Formats: sequence, structure tokens, C-alpha cells
Amino acid sequence: MKLVILAGGHGTRLFPLSRECMPKQFLHIAGNRSLLQQTILRFLGLVNPEDIVIITNKDYIFTVRAELKEIGIEDVHIIEEPVGRNTAPAIALGIDYCKDVLGSSDSEMLFVTPSDALIRQEESFRKLVSEAENVASKGYIVTLGITPTKPETGYGYIHAEGNAIGAGFKVESFKEKPDLETAVKYLKDGHYFWNGGMFLFPIQTMQEELQAYCPEISELAGDGYEKLLGKFSTMPDISIDYAVAEKSQKMAVVPMKDIYWNDVGSFDAIDEVMKAEDGNTIYGDTVTRDCKNVMILGSNRLVAGIGLEDLMIVDTPDVLLVAKKGHSQEVKKVVEQLKQDKRKEVSENVTMYRPWGSYTILAEGPGYKVKRIEVKPGGKLSLQMHYHRSEHWTVISGTGKCTLDDKSFIFRENESTFIPIGVKHRLENPGKIPLAIIEVQDGKYLGEDDIIRFDDVYGRDK
Repeated sequence: MKLVILAGGHGTRLFPLSRECMPKQFLHIAGNRSLLQQTILRFLGLVNPEDIVIITNKDYIFTVRAELKEIGIEDVHIIEEPVGRNTAPAIALGIDYCKDVLGSSDSEMLFVTPSDALIRQEESFRKLVSEAENVASKGYIVTLGITPTKPETGYGYIHAEGNAIGAGFKVESFKEKPDLETAVKYLKDGHYFWNGGMFLFPIQTMQEELQAYCPEISELAGDGYEKLLGKFSTMPDISIDYAVAEKSQKMAVVPMKDIYWNDVGSFDAIDEVMKAEDGNTIYGDTVTRDCKNVMILGSNRLVAGIGLEDLMIVDTPDVLLVAKKGHSQEVKKVVEQLKQDKRKEVSENVTMYRPWGSYTILAEGPGYKVKRIEVKPGGKLSLQMHYHRSEHWTVISGTGKCTLDDKSFIFRENESTFIPIGVKHRLENPGKIPLAIIEVQDGKYLGEDDIIRFDDVYGRDK
């Protein structure tokens, strides 16, 4: 069996915790591992690292590599989607990669999963996957159905037939997100399950169903992995649910009984995961008095709450979100408004991660910006220049190497250097500990796109 993890989504429902630069799959919401790391570790024992394929996009490729390094896992395959094209094209790309690069046969099983859900009782989950594999071996595309615990209106549903197929059931139909009255009926019926977006199938079965119900994908994928990469931008933007699952007669569902699942897709979901015995969800440097049913997620500064009830408060260095409990689905609409207003908060964070390390904006105003830059041991920024700003660097810890035009020199703690406008320069860390500097930018335009790269060891072109 091969495991295909879909990790290219941006996500907007957890703003301001998640941004385009740091989507949900990389957040540490439950425990000391990110949701992506938890997904990978969940399957070890069922598959080896060399049987894992992660599909992401170019913006996250270095973050994925850093995530793997952090948990000490090598040999995982990473596919970089040329453009985002939803789950059906991503699955077709993963199938071609498994066949052409990994040598998978038509009968080999693929398990496709999102990278951003929380699942507990992991040993029971792995046993369930093995049972689902037995069902899939009969020629079915198996989806794992989450047993509903409440009349949820934020998920799609799977309607199961009554006749059993091993540990599963044939799928009667897929249902869109219902209204509350319909969700209550589904819960009482007992044959409806939440759709968690996980699929297990023999490669040949999925290829046959793509050919039957979505030939525009099947035809593009027919020439193999390398050619599909070149044509990927012409793929239709369609989910596997719409492309195949809702039409196929070969769908089966295996219920996830007694296994906790949470897609962590809203602040209400986070509240469910983190809620304490007193009914409040408190994280970070916070002080509360007489608060009931509140969620406060703090960050770098003290948050004090007094006499609050039924509120969600999410504090980040540059955005404060305050909302009434039960309205977390409205966050997406706020993000849409911010996008229309072209607000940088949607795509950027105060701390931004790069393959060489990270930078944090400490202060900014007309004509100036102050950053704290941290470079990993061996990390190297691109050889670059700026048309509109000069920079002043001061080392606060570690040892740095600075290149100015054709000259290079070492500078250490409390030592500084100045980079004039239009001069080629590069910063790198030749040492064994992280290098931290304070950078003061001065100029009339200080946008991150004022970078002309001449050389980059990470292959970036902008």
C-alpha cells in the first residue's frame, strides 16, 4: 500500500492563526506536533516512509521538508503541484507518480488522506484501515465514514446501504452539507456518516472510474507522470467527490466507530479539542475572571478577560479576532473581505518562514522596517540586491558571513554592516548555532518583492 497525503491547501477558516503562508496543516493545534506530522506518524506501521507520497505546492515545499526533518523521517516522496487543481487532479497525479516512479502495479492499494485532521485511538485506526483494505480488494473505492456525534451542518454526509460488505457498506449516496433539521434526521437514522475525505482503493479501480466519470482527467493522466506535470495547469478544478465518488457504483464506506476524528476546520472544532473541565478553552499568557464558555487563544502578550461569556478571542501579533461562539464559519467571509481590500494579513504573518530560517517584523512605519532575522546553521540567503532600500545589519547572536559585491567577511555579536541601495549582497551562517541579526531597512518602498535574485541555493526565482 502507498500513502498519498494531500498537503497543498491554503485554508481560511482558522484566520488569523492560519494564513496563506502558514496553513492549517502546519499548525501545532493539538500536541507538540503539527497536523501534517501527526498524519505521517499515524500511518507508520502500515507503510514505510518510502511508501509515503506528499503532494503540496511550491510555496510549502521547504516547510514540508522541514516538518519531515523535525520528526526524523527520510525517504518520503514529495510532489510539487505546478498549480492548485483540487483533489481529483491531485489524486491522478499521485497515481501516475506511484506507477511511473515507484513502480506500483494496477492492483496496489492507495490510501489518500488530507493532512490536517486530528485522529485519536491511532492503533484502532490502523486496524480499521487494514479492514478497509479487505473491502477495497473486492474492487471498491472505500471511504472512511466518521460516526456523527451531533447534527453537524458543516460537513458533507455519506448515506450507507444496509447490506454489509465485510467491515463496510455500499454507499447509497453522498449528501451536501445539510441544514440543521436535515442533520438531525441524519443523526437519528443511523446510516449516515460524516465525509472525512479519506479514500482507499486499488489503482486500477480509481483509474477506471476516472475514465468513466471524469474522462478529461483520465485522458490527461494517460501519458504518465512527467507529461501530466507539464499539462497539469489544464486539469479541471474539481474534487474527487464531484468527479467520481458521487457518481460511481463502486463506492463503499467503512465506519470509524469509537475513533475520535476532528477536521479542526473551525474555531468551534479547536474549542472542542482543547476545552478544559471548567468549560473554557484558555491558551497562552491569559488571566480570566468570571468567564463562562469562552475560548481565548493568546500569543506573545498578556490577554485579560473579565465577565465574558460565549466568546472566542484569538490574539496574534498583528490581528485580534473577537467573535461570538457558534459563528466561526463566518471567519471565511471576513477573509474574503480582507482579500477584496488587498490586506497583507491574509497572506503574510509577522513571522515568515524561509528555507534558510525565518524573519519577524518588529516594527515598521513610513520609510523604515525593523526585522529580527534568524538563519539556520549552514543556511544561506540568496545573492540579491534592492532598488529601493538600504539595509543595516547587527549581529545579536552567532556568527554571520556577509558578501558585498565581490568581497566577503565575517561579523560577530555586536558587530554591524551597511548594505547600500543597488549593491549585491548575501547573508549566510557558517557556524554551528543559529545566527540572529537585527535588520533595519530604510527606503521609500519596503515591499518583499523588491528583491532581484542572482543566485539561490534553494532554487527560488523570486
